[in-house]
Amino acid sequence: MELDHFAVAGETLEAARAHVEAALGVAMQPGGQHARFGTHNTLLGLADGLYLEAIAIDPGAPGPERPRWFDLDRFSGPARLSNWICRVPDLQAALSAAPAGAGDIVDLERGALSWRMAVPASGVLPYDDRFPALIQWQGDLHPAAMLAPSGCALRWLVVTHPEARALAELCGPLERVVFETGPSGLRAEIDTPHGMRVLA
Repeated sequence: MELDHFAVAGETLEAARAHVEAALGVAMQPGGQHARFGTHNTLLGLADGLYLEAIAIDPGAPGPERPRWFDLDRFSGPARLSNWICRVPDLQAALSAAPAGAGDIVDLERGALSWRMAVPASGVLPYDDRFPALIQWQGDLHPAAMLAPSGCALRWLVVTHPEARALAELCGPLERVVFETGPSGLRAEIDTPHGMRVLA
């Protein structure tokens, strides 16, 4: 697996977007809707083929028939970095090596984009949502290639958890991702046009 993108959740999309823009000092770009889960997002392209998304429940969309991804049904409080997503070449094979509860495969599309994603039946990923969501893109199109350069580049994504060592072993070596033992959390250290900023 390799890091694909990471997500900032909010009680509203405006709150999530504002959190990213205040932390990094750059404007996000339009995203779209995810009809299957009743969510919508905005996006920010990062260097080296990475990106981040601000995501929230779409109040104008019908409620889904299953719990939403990224544990959004239970989200409350200030907007924050909530999840990270890793791409894999074979999602079925990756799930066979993943911890129980990593998710079932869901086929998704938005506009010209098409992908498969592992989404837990409960919406909650293992290790208190610190295990990455797994994604397999279909075709050659990737969101990062569709986004304008922002002048931002990820330095480190820091994944913190009481069982950080076990989590790191499950994930294997990942470029720009480090694991630290401590209370469950995520933070991203990002180089921006305004210097290094922290998004948490």
